[in-house]
Amino acid sequence: MSIVGLGGTGKTQVALQFAYEVKEAQPEWSILWMPALSMESFEQACTEIVHALHIPQAADEKDGKELVKAWLSSGDAGRWLLVVDNADDADIFFGVGQRRGIFDYLPKSEQGIVIYTTRTMEVAVSLTQGDVLELGAMNWQDAREFLSNSLVRKALLRDTAMTDTLLDELTCLPLAITQAAAYINRNRISILKYLQLLRSTDQGLISLMSREFRDDTRYKGSSNAVATTWVVSFSQIRKHDAVAAELLAFMSCIEWKAIPRSLLPSMHSETRMEEAVGTLCGYSFLARRDSEEWFDMHRVVHLAMRIWIKKDGHAAEVVENAVWHVARVFPSDNHANLRVWQAYLPHALRLLEAEQDCDVKRKSELCFWVGRCLHADGRMREAMTSLAKDDPDLLSAQHTLAVAYQGNGQVKKAVELLEVVVDVRNKVLKADDSNRLASQHALGTAYEADGQVKKAVGLLESVVKAKEMLNADNPSRLSSQHVLAMAYRADGQVKKAVELLEDIVEVRHKMLGADHPHRLASQHQLAAAYQADGQEEKAIELLESVVKTKTRILRTDHPSLLLSVEALADMHAKLAPPYQA
Repeated sequence: MSIVGLGGTGKTQVALQFAYEVKEAQPEWSILWMPALSMESFEQACTEIVHALHIPQAADEKDGKELVKAWLSSGDAGRWLLVVDNADDADIFFGVGQRRGIFDYLPKSEQGIVIYTTRTMEVAVSLTQGDVLELGAMNWQDAREFLSNSLVRKALLRDTAMTDTLLDELTCLPLAITQAAAYINRNRISILKYLQLLRSTDQGLISLMSREFRDDTRYKGSSNAVATTWVVSFSQIRKHDAVAAELLAFMSCIEWKAIPRSLLPSMHSETRMEEAVGTLCGYSFLARRDSEEWFDMHRVVHLAMRIWIKKDGHAAEVVENAVWHVARVFPSDNHANLRVWQAYLPHALRLLEAEQDCDVKRKSELCFWVGRCLHADGRMREAMTSLAKDDPDLLSAQHTLAVAYQGNGQVKKAVELLEVVVDVRNKVLKADDSNRLASQHALGTAYEADGQVKKAVGLLESVVKAKEMLNADNPSRLSSQHVLAMAYRADGQVKKAVELLEDIVEVRHKMLGADHPHRLASQHQLAAAYQADGQEEKAIELLESVVKTKTRILRTDHPSLLLSVEALADMHAKLAPPYQA
């Protein structure tokens, strides 16, 4: 079934009520909720479902979309109800050209029911043909009952004429009624006073908001009612709770679903932060999830806040502050931070799409880490796009952009860019400087990938020698030894490659977990070196172990897994006896 209606008619609430009723009647059913506002928010929801359902053979780096689809489509999942909320953008939902859409990842099973909410009849009909529930504004009786349930002081409803006037102003739209009731409750004012506020607000801003919220529906005037209630509430928050206003401004720059509390700017004290969050929840602008560590905002509130800030002339300042904060708290691509940056990525990517100019250094820093995390997750094209926004004069960002180019198969671009970085750093940094060595390491890797093996060996040998001052188990030293061993093998110096890689594998075996990507990478390369050295059985045994581990922890389309699977198939093919006619 599809539930269709313009923003504010209560589509999500109807779906939620149905979900509660199903759970009460059928407690053994799994109730699942997926936002469809963007592929990023959908992916995050899938990751959460994987963990919540303990789907077999799942781990942090595996493709949650495919896992959830396969699990719910199987008989092992049991009975389930899936709500796909905000399926509004046909391009995101159905895909464009070669790009897959959210619909491609939805399960199909006779054991499950899928309910969609959408603002567009076109999407609704495409999904469920005639099985469509269309929501409009409430009738007068339902609107009065809804307002009564929403107001704390029921005595306000005794003046029926005033109540009907308010509902008429709000066009009986559920979201507008919710906002109005929240304001009246919070500020303990009368319905007459609220009507006076509605009629005295900035008509220019209301008109602007109304144009932005307009849907192709028959409910005229409803967008104007919603816009008016928000203008009143925004003004009140900014006047009486500056911290809440700052939080709201920040959240207008990021995604409006699945906002981690840890991503929010710290405001003075923890007590003050809770007060500000309470203000926003009190106005129904923000909703806590059950864990209280995650928040959601209504998508139209999110849009309204952006318009409000733009009209107020503070958009550039708000974006600048948001970029500064997210750049400061965004984690490194360290494997231990995987869960954190997976939660932050949708918000950082949304922020980097902002049109406003801001401090190049801060934005570059954010691009740097977003690109690194996308690259670590195997999302090469997105990494390249993100990092290409960076300023070309910042050498660290150029370095990472080159790594993304190489990961995307554009090796010559990587070499060209890294040669510039190395040349500059060789001139301005000491021989043992970590940044200088890091760019030389990256260039050596690019040389090897580009077939310039002699250059790679020469450069990497100097890097490894410079890092001999570090401990034998130092990750940086091991990484450079790893790449040098690859270059040795490519140069035909197989014995040197085997000897070096056996040392690396032994050290990483002691210091890293079995599923750590660095340990797996060195095992893969050692297997390849064994094969080149004629030790086929040892090569296959080791690589089979690598493939087994990667299959368990990585997405099915992860480049690292595909590389190991292909190498193992090649080993088996070469070891098989020739076909006899």
